[in-house]
Amino acid sequence: MKDMADSVLPPQPRDYAGFNWTGFATLYLKEVRRFWKVGMQTVAAPVVTTLLYMMVFVVAVRGASPPIHGTPFSAFVAPGLIMMAIINNAFANSSSSLLQAKMMGLTSDFLTPPLSALEQVLAFTLGAATRGVLVGTVTAVTIALLPFTQLHVAHPWAVIYFAVGASLLMGLVGIATGLWSEKFDHLSAITNFLIMPMTFLSGTFYLVDRLPEPFRTASHYNPFFYLIDGFRYGFIGEADGDLRVGVVLTAVLVAVLFGWSWRVFVTGWRL
Repeated sequence: MKDMADSVLPPQPRDYAGFNWTGFATLYLKEVRRFWKVGMQTVAAPVVTTLLYMMVFVVAVRGASPPIHGTPFSAFVAPGLIMMAIINNAFANSSSSLLQAKMMGLTSDFLTPPLSALEQVLAFTLGAATRGVLVGTVTAVTIALLPFTQLHVAHPWAVIYFAVGASLLMGLVGIATGLWSEKFDHLSAITNFLIMPMTFLSGTFYLVDRLPEPFRTASHYNPFFYLIDGFRYGFIGEADGDLRVGVVLTAVLVAVLFGWSWRVFVTGWRL
């Protein structure tokens, strides 16, 4: 019996030589099912809110001059509202998921399994991006069906690039916020005093060139301006800023935030 006991090895951690696709897919599906389970709140509600914005603003400026080269105001403002829905929902998904896990002591659910930092960051980011793109797609289809909206796609690549880029970017920002926050008040503060002002002051409803200084110059340092401007370019074919700056800036921010998030998961900061 003693020889048998001595021959038993202690438990060893499971070693995956490559990418743990099963674990990654499980965590990703958990993030998707988490928001899909309350779809009326996470998908339907943002669509209704965006439709209300459309009705209020389009009716309020009825008869006003077109903002850009004859583009109707409804066609100008619609892409901005769709991008606003993408930004808010991608951010909300990852930030609330991590904060809830921390507050309820459930971080071990994704820290204990044999998942690397890369797999965890990818799962949380893609889960948030899925929600952002889904809400944006449903919102765009719904707006296109409105009788007073003329929504046409001029450059599909720009629509796809900036929609996916914004979803990934805000999913990563949500990860940083969720890790930093210790209670929902912290999360609300970031949403109300940073995300919302940056969204509304980025040309969602107007041309930033019409703003007085120094707000006009400051708007061009707002990354949300380039997300909305590039996304709108995909629909109406006109850009308010430099499209090349928007393309590069989006890719750089996603890469930098992804690297930072990966490092945070490696060190276990606030997890």
